[in-house]
Amino acid sequence: MQKFHLIATAAAGIEALVGKELRALGYETQVENGRVRFEGDLRDIMVANFWLRTADRVKIIVGEFDATDFDSLFEQTKALPWEDLLPIDAAFPVEGKSHRSQLHNVPSVQAIVKKAIVDRLSTIYHRRTRLSETGATYPLEVAINKDHVLLTLDTTGPSLFKRGYRKGKGGAPLKENMAAALVMLAHWFPDNPFVDPVCGSGTIPIEAALIGHNIAPGINRDFQCERWINLMPENLSDDVRDEADAKADYDIELDIHGYDIDQNMIDIAQRNCQAAGLTHDITFKQLAVKDWHTDKLNGVIVANPPYGERLSDQESVRELYRQMGEIYRPMTTWSKYILTADLEFETYYGQKATKRRKLYNGALRTDLFQYWGKKQRLRIKKLTVDK
Repeated sequence: MQKFHLIATAAAGIEALVGKELRALGYETQVENGRVRFEGDLRDIMVANFWLRTADRVKIIVGEFDATDFDSLFEQTKALPWEDLLPIDAAFPVEGKSHRSQLHNVPSVQAIVKKAIVDRLSTIYHRRTRLSETGATYPLEVAINKDHVLLTLDTTGPSLFKRGYRKGKGGAPLKENMAAALVMLAHWFPDNPFVDPVCGSGTIPIEAALIGHNIAPGINRDFQCERWINLMPENLSDDVRDEADAKADYDIELDIHGYDIDQNMIDIAQRNCQAAGLTHDITFKQLAVKDWHTDKLNGVIVANPPYGERLSDQESVRELYRQMGEIYRPMTTWSKYILTADLEFETYYGQKATKRRKLYNGALRTDLFQYWGKKQRLRIKKLTVDK
């Protein structure tokens, strides 16, 4: 099976997590800004699409080169073996972006790349009329950064954060891959309690349950590359899907709770949970932050509270932060991970974070405030037997 140079794209700040996921799947990686490079064949492409929790897309690198004028862009694009990927009836829309490059007119760049590919395929397939583009879609992108051109083919289709279980959402939903990133950064183990005190539509608890059961996040959706009958061997996607399903551990018992002050959001969370097939694994309940307490030990709290970006909301949100501090600070065996765009969070929470990590929730700069718990180990007394 043909090997490809591949990239998994990622939001700023979580590229290292994507690299860690790929290495756990057995691939050698090169982590860069916004992406991770690796190599693999079509099976590996399917595996990555099924299993990557924190990435956005998996793309094939068709070619890369430097270009500072349209002639160079056209000729180097045309020289690439497009016929190895695109059949005669392929529909191949070309997206584009350019950053700090001489070729900065994106619509013109897209048009030149499209024309170069059409010229190449028309010659190879002996077509004098227009290519029909009535077959499967092969989404292409030309990305130019500092005059370096990267041409890619998207194998994913709708972004990987679209798991298929979100039937409803709130006003400012957290993307599923960012929620998974928060759970992974919390270093939660499935035998410990997990709580999201402001769960909204339930994304963070659902992603925690998928991780706890080792369920592949892409198991209930399909991918663009499955439609490429010229490339995809018959039954390959079914085989990879069956292998992924066999790796899930449905027997493990999880202690995951999601709370929200809004009963409407709890109803949505329960519907999403049911769509994910996790109804018996997560307990959702209407509860205000200030009304929650627990005697359990060694748990993890992961929260994405409102940010209070509007001045009218800021006072109530900061009161929420104060309530969190009053309740969570005495819980010394618990670790707490709280994502917010309010850089003064520590002041209102009442404690300096163990560590802060900069993440981007969409285009919004946020910080993950981490408070590491001191786990209480069960002490087993050594019994001595008199002889």
